[in-house]
Amino acid sequence: MYISFANCKVVVFWTKNPKPIFPYLNELDKRGIHYYFQVTLNDYVDEGFEPSVSSVEERVETFKLLSDMIGHERVIWRFDPLIITPSLTPRALLTKIWRVGNLLKGYTDKLVFSFVDVKAYRKVQNNLVKETNYFSKEDVGSAEMNEAQRQEVIEGLVKIREAWKQQGWNVKLATCAEAFDYDAYDIEHNRCIDGELMEQVFGEDQELVYYLHTGKLPEPSLFGELPPLPDKTKNLKDKGQRKICGCMVSKDIGMYNTCRHFCVYCYANTSKELVIKNAAKHNDENESIID
Repeated sequence: MYISFANCKVVVFWTKNPKPIFPYLNELDKRGIHYYFQVTLNDYVDEGFEPSVSSVEERVETFKLLSDMIGHERVIWRFDPLIITPSLTPRALLTKIWRVGNLLKGYTDKLVFSFVDVKAYRKVQNNLVKETNYFSKEDVGSAEMNEAQRQEVIEGLVKIREAWKQQGWNVKLATCAEAFDYDAYDIEHNRCIDGELMEQVFGEDQELVYYLHTGKLPEPSLFGELPPLPDKTKNLKDKGQRKICGCMVSKDIGMYNTCRHFCVYCYANTSKELVIKNAAKHNDENESIID
């Protein structure tokens, strides 16, 4: 997909390892391009669900370093997806979230989570059966939580949030693309491409603010003055995403079958073999040469 950076205002990064891009963030700063990060930091070490990520401790240190570099409001923690096994119960999963959160206290303002989708993705089913010892073809759907298990997790997360609040850490909880309504628990529907967050942290960029309200960049007057904001803000929800997705319109430049973390729940990789084949076609010193 062609992306012109001439009018690019914001880049949102999704990653489990932001460290490789640290030396290049100043290039975005020079161009006046804003950015923030969605950093997935799970703890599925014992389960082997994320075989090629670094240790929890190393990922926590990278998260903290990024937060110190750009500000905690621009680094969003994702523990995503939530997945269970016969031994990894909802309670055990909550314990993992509690432990990781205690390490990230004060370095982020939001925890985003979602429940794993297995039945909807044949790729995920195949990978869970092939790459783990927890599931067979017949019971792979049990990696998804039933209603009672989801409720246990939601109530547990609320208790965790309240405990952190008493310790002085006011972290928000948000779900990603979940149809369930958790307003009663003060859990919001997340917007990964979040216009409100952009206006909050990049509000000094008047051109960006105008775009966030109108969907178009402003045309300055002869004297360089920008037009006033309209009384009514335009709905910029991305219509190309699922109905329950709250993201604003954007261009996604991610690519399937390229991530070498090999997470078993990933719907973006068809197989490990295909990823390795694609990686062999890529030259780190040049443009991608994948056919």
